[in-house]
Parts: sequence; structure tokens; C-alpha cells
Amino acid sequence: MAACLSYQASIARLDTAALPRPWLNAPFVRTPNAIVDAMLELAAPRESDLLYDLGCGDGRIVVRAAKKYGCRAVGFDLAPERVEEAREIARLQGLEDRVTIVEQDIFTLDLAEADIVTLYLLPRLNQRLIPQLKRLRPGTRVVSHEFDLPGIVPERAVSITPADDQREHTLYLWIAPLREKSP
Repeated sequence: MAACLSYQASIARLDTAALPRPWLNAPFVRTPNAIVDAMLELAAPRESDLLYDLGCGDGRIVVRAAKKYGCRAVGFDLAPERVEEAREIARLQGLEDRVTIVEQDIFTLDLAEADIVTLYLLPRLNQRLIPQLKRLRPGTRVVSHEFDLPGIVPERAVSITPADDQREHTLYLWIAPLREKSP
């Protein structure tokens, strides 16, 4: 019970909508549902896990993770319209107790509580996140759709071509502590 209260208290501190608004770093591009499922399979969530989706958009990753795997999931986004959309989708799915959507700049996050971190960000944003990701607890899984972490060796890289998309996508998995590529 104390862990749940700690989690809820830490999420309450995260909503920083009243702070000055940073510039939106990337356009919103919906992740195809088949890719969401493949990302989650690669991350292998357990019911006890806490998943953070950085740049969550419409919340499809956090909603699917909570619904299919029963884990707690927090989505972070800067766009107020995406935050509201994701909150509404979680509400309509009856997942408010497992899914939280926070309007916050991902570069200000402390990722220490996360067991899984998911990304679908531009390469320059992934690169900016590396210092935060290097501080993850050992065993924390990081999954990125399409773009790698420059200079960091993935545990796995998987190509997938969904039937409804017909375009090859690459998914990357890293497990903390992150390993840098040899020079």
C-alpha cells in the first residue's frame, strides 16, 4: 500500500502544466498498433512493472501495456491536446487506476522508478536522453521504435513489417546498464 501511495505522490508532483512551456521537440506520428504490440513483446512487461512512455502522443503504448500486461504505465507528453486525448482514451478503457498521463518535458524527468522506458522519438532526441538513460537501474528495459541510441550497443534489433503498413520498422532493445560501443 505504501508503494502505491509513493507512486501516486510522485506522479502528482510530476504534472508541471503551470511551468513555462518548452518548445515541442517533435511532430506527433501515431505508432501502428502492430508496432506497439511488438515493442511491448520486446520489453516483456510484467504486472509488477512500471512503464514510462516518453512522448506518449495518444497514449496507445501505455494503454495497451496496462490492458494486456496489467502493469502500471505513465505517458509523458508536452502537447496539451495529446495529453487530453491520451487521458480520455485511458478513461474510456477504464484504466485510470493503471495509466497516468503527465504533461511534462521528458528531459526534466527522473526515470529512476521505471522498469521499462519506451521511445518513438527523433534521433537527436534519443541522443539527448542518453545521460538520463545511463542512470537507469540495472535490468531496466528501453525499447525504441525506429531510432537507436547513438553510441550505445542494443541487446537486440528487430525488423518488422506489419501487414497493414507494408513498411519495414526497426525496434531496438537495451537493458541497463547501457553499454557503449567500442571506439
